Amino acid sequence: MLLIGAHMSIAGSIDQAIARGEALGCTAIQIFTKNASQWRGKPISPADAAAFRSAWAQSAIAEIIAHDSYLINLAAPVEENWRKSIEAFIDELQRCALLGVPYLVIHPGAHLDSGLDAGIARIAEAFRLIFAEAPAGVTVLLENTAGQGSYLGSRFEELAAIMAAVPTGRFGVCFDTCHAFAAGYDIATAEGCRKVLEEFDRVLGLPLLRVFHFNDSKKGLGCHLDRHEKIGEGALGSEVFRTLLHDQRFQKVSKILETPKGEKDELDRINLDRLRQLAAKD
Repeated sequence: MLLIGAHMSIAGSIDQAIARGEALGCTAIQIFTKNASQWRGKPISPADAAAFRSAWAQSAIAEIIAHDSYLINLAAPVEENWRKSIEAFIDELQRCALLGVPYLVIHPGAHLDSGLDAGIARIAEAFRLIFAEAPAGVTVLLENTAGQGSYLGSRFEELAAIMAAVPTGRFGVCFDTCHAFAAGYDIATAEGCRKVLEEFDRVLGLPLLRVFHFNDSKKGLGCHLDRHEKIGEGALGSEVFRTLLHDQRFQKVSKILETPKGEKDELDRINLDRLRQLAAKD
């Protein structure tokens, strides 16, 4: 099965994301488990969780991934914001556990001029507290970033340092193609992609790569700007997606679009069709 899909809205009720994904022919989707612009959302009731699990079981969606709120910053140097981020992330892990969602994606955080080493130490300390309370069965996926501003996680070594400092953690990696390219990893060609994956394997290990975010980039190599573009229409181009779709090592790894959606998700449909065409045998 080709595991591809997009980030789907939970408007109306959380189980509606599954219907929306099926309407586009998705076999994997990503969701927020609550309003991403709020620290805490309405609790998930047993009835809501049961409806979600039932809709998922009856669907063609093989895997569902959650993404945390963008408000969360586990590297925050201000104590109040750091504690608030920890509490919010624990809440998100608990929501995933209720829904049976196995992966929660997070941007590692921004050190806000406190410095790289201080930021990584702050994140690691946060995760040690989080995993002491986190429910079993949910894996945290650290997402590589574009390196914009003081955001951490643009280099594989930074992700590895966070994991190494939290030996009790349940970690994996979400590999975002736009972010990698913007951070300076030249994956635009098949050969470039091969070399970057070799580096990923050396620093982190390919078994940790659990999910892809498939996004083209509006800006060029090493721009450090997080600007997603439609598949094949940006500075990154189509070859990286063709290469990854044909790599048998990632056959069971979900590829999720976070590209512009358009009205009524029509751009998702176009981008998914492009991926299917790229995945077809040459």
